[in-house]
Amino acid sequence: MLAVATGMRQSELLGLRWSDIDFDASVVRVRVQLKRLLDGTWVLKEPKTRRSRRQVAIAQPALEALCQHRARQVEERLVVGPAWRDQDLVFSSGAGHPLFARNVVRSFKALLEKGALPDIRFHDRRHTCATLLLIARVNPKVVSEMLGHASVAITLDIYSHVIPDMQQDAAATMASLLEACP
Repeated sequence: MLAVATGMRQSELLGLRWSDIDFDASVVRVRVQLKRLLDGTWVLKEPKTRRSRRQVAIAQPALEALCQHRARQVEERLVVGPAWRDQDLVFSSGAGHPLFARNVVRSFKALLEKGALPDIRFHDRRHTCATLLLIARVNPKVVSEMLGHASVAITLDIYSHVIPDMQQDAAATMASLLEACP
């Protein structure tokens, strides 16, 4: 749900820590990503661009899902006990270790198949976020900032197919403004 609600990249979701979420302000701060190094080890690294380090507002349903997830994770920690590896990760293994992207994709695909849903990429949830927001007429600049794009031009280039009738809306708005002039 968080991928669709925020448009965060998979690496950003896998690096998300509970300390990055402000439940009172309903925002998540994208500060790190889980990245695999050439030697095969996994590390939390800062995103490569300043725009990728960002704050994203969280919709209430996603915030509620996070609260439920946190409660389940606390229960898991109690069961595992001292073997829990506390890295403050929102999405972790049953022992607190980082999740491997390949395993997340494998689980995601299994859920799609179980639900008889179309086979999509995990990344497509990011596209779903952007598409839904643009169809709902959210300002492309806001969508671009949520996604962490370097510029609104990138967002518009990728998602321009979603907003072809915006020019018609603009013309209709201009018509009403001009009609209101004496």
